[in-house]
Amino acid sequence: MSFKTTFDKQDWNALENEIYTFSKQDVQTVLQKEKINLEDFKALISPAAKPFLEEMAQRSNALTKKRFGNTIQMYIPMYLSNECQNICTYCGFSMTNKIKRKTLSDSEILKEVAHIKGLGYDHILLVTGEANKTVGVSYIKHAIQLINQHFSNITIEVQPLDQNEYEELIDAGLYAVLVYQETYHKATYKTHHPKGKKSNFDYRLDTPDRLGKSGIHKIGIGALFGLEDWRVDSFYTALHLKYLQKTYWKTKYSISFPRLRPHQGDVQPKVEMTDSDLVQLICAYRLLDEDVELSMSTRESEIFRNNIIKLGITSISAESKTNPGGYAVAPESLEQFEISDERNTQEIKEMIQQQGYEVVWKDWDRSYDLMQ
Repeated sequence: MSFKTTFDKQDWNALENEIYTFSKQDVQTVLQKEKINLEDFKALISPAAKPFLEEMAQRSNALTKKRFGNTIQMYIPMYLSNECQNICTYCGFSMTNKIKRKTLSDSEILKEVAHIKGLGYDHILLVTGEANKTVGVSYIKHAIQLINQHFSNITIEVQPLDQNEYEELIDAGLYAVLVYQETYHKATYKTHHPKGKKSNFDYRLDTPDRLGKSGIHKIGIGALFGLEDWRVDSFYTALHLKYLQKTYWKTKYSISFPRLRPHQGDVQPKVEMTDSDLVQLICAYRLLDEDVELSMSTRESEIFRNNIIKLGITSISAESKTNPGGYAVAPESLEQFEISDERNTQEIKEMIQQQGYEVVWKDWDRSYDLMQ
């Protein structure tokens, strides 16, 4: 039993047609409800909900403050390697791109860590390409053990792994795993992932199930907006979230909102997602779920990130480098994608505080698990 059983009961075209046929009256009816369900969520992400964006935003703000208070957690990604065995049409690390590959050594990792700690971070996201021989489980485990003493929270965004491999990494100090389906449209997924382990749609789809069974503290999911219709992909993400929450109820969950950004080997978005579309989606997720963490990366512009703080976001990255060694070791190496908000950590911190929010550097400690 896995999410695939639920997934197989859905029909992409039927869902798309349903989402686009909601009326303003349907949306008004939904917004009168105290509790929003998955069927209601379809209405909130429909074109018919556009005139109600202000009402959705106010409700999203109130629900977020109720659950998370006036706090925003800050985290930073650290890219360990750009080596990859997959072909992904939208990624600068794709094996078809003739770039210089780099994997950080122990001394280089520690040099990056020293720089990041100097900025004040205690939550770190480790990122690699998907290359099992060079940056497989043994490399990732060693990296976690190497930096474990420096951070209270270590998250990874790497290739999908088996359950026993996740359990091994959890024992080494892993806190959370981000694994994005990219798109839930199987045919489109295959078009953008023609070769490599990542081309196996079902294995990637079942990854959060393996994580849940491993006992991971937090799972992050999401879709890459631009590959397919964002509304349908977002419903599948919400469906996935609700399945996971019901099945692995001890685990925390987060959702991210990556939009396609310029990169080496550029591919143009199939469907445009405007800023107002993204605001609508963030508010819809918050109305659906008060507890889920909503994260915003530096892919987005300064202006957008300034304005999204009060609309449901609970965590935000800053000063991100999407190339291995980008902070201190090799600033000139190829980025996975271009970032948009290039402000430094202090500037982001001040922006958050100016809006009346408190910056959170640490909100969890491994000793909490030992007390259970």
